Amino acid sequence: MNPIRVMVVDDSVVVRKIVTDVLSEDPDIEVVGTAVNGKVAVSKLAQLEPDLITMDIEMPEMNGIDAVRAIRATRNRIPIIMFSTLTERGATATLDALSSGANDYVTKPANVGSVAQSMESVREQLIPKIKALTGRPVVTGPVRAAAPVAPPRPPAPRTAPGKKPAVLVIGSSTGGPEALSKLLPLLPATLPVPILLVQHMPPVFTRQFAQRLDRLCALRVVEATDGVPLQPGTVHLAPGDHHLVVRPGRGTHTTGLHQGPPENFCRPAVDPLFRSAVAAYDGAVLGVVLTGMGADGRNGAGEIRAAGGTVLVQDQATSVVWGMPGAVSQAGFADEVLPLDRVADAIQRHLSGVMPSRLPAVAGATTLTGGIR
Repeated sequence: MNPIRVMVVDDSVVVRKIVTDVLSEDPDIEVVGTAVNGKVAVSKLAQLEPDLITMDIEMPEMNGIDAVRAIRATRNRIPIIMFSTLTERGATATLDALSSGANDYVTKPANVGSVAQSMESVREQLIPKIKALTGRPVVTGPVRAAAPVAPPRPPAPRTAPGKKPAVLVIGSSTGGPEALSKLLPLLPATLPVPILLVQHMPPVFTRQFAQRLDRLCALRVVEATDGVPLQPGTVHLAPGDHHLVVRPGRGTHTTGLHQGPPENFCRPAVDPLFRSAVAAYDGAVLGVVLTGMGADGRNGAGEIRAAGGTVLVQDQATSVVWGMPGAVSQAGFADEVLPLDRVADAIQRHLSGVMPSRLPAVAGATTLTGGIR
């Protein structure tokens, strides 16, 4: 297999060298060129023909966001990973880049003066994402690993009677911001259940992302805080560096936040949310797993189905990375494997208690279960 051809775009000589040196150490990656700003990167694209671009955000002449827009305007779908800073400004710019067509992001080393530490940070964050976005195997490590690509399989037999969902829980990672920005606006403000959401993101980013989603949606979207009663029509987004769970209550369940150990190398992680929802709602849970690296959500999805709940996953064709949804599907825990634009309809069907086998076939969807509940 040929090496992955990468172009590194950054106006900092130090950062370009760190990224180039780290990537060049990996036998599966070849740095085919560099650029000092977005304008130079766009001009070199046809000549270098990279398989992937790493893109700084703040650069002279043409910044990274404008470069992403220029590349996408040519209908070029080359994967682009942004370099971001963990600041309010960096979060805003990164979310702008993602909404403009970038595929993912990594955070810049906090101290480029410590070369060894900076190289390790880049190595841990960047290399797995490069390989996942270009369809290469990823070795399990400090960053989420990509699940092997395989066709959907039928769901495992149910061991508990099906239950009408009383809560909606969603998990996503790489490609999730774009997917959620398309999915959530399709759901009505009258959705009859509370919604809890884990998107793998650092602090600061989650607050701004919740605000963006809230502007897009009829639903109310908030960054989750501890101890808030769960009410229909509100989406609670897990804050960066905190697990989000459901805390059972005598009358109304509430949100819970904690900083327990990372799961699947993630905090927030999807599995703790899914497990807690199953326990609090006695299995009356609708779980949705969208695009993302790794297998976070697979075990929780298994618990949802074992308790009588339902699991929907995004299909491979519309996922940026079919790691998380693919892992759920391959484990036999997916009731339906659906294109992203069909997920909202499926959510509303299941919340109304209607199962797909009693409905007309939907083009592009893989229906893997039957009956009515």
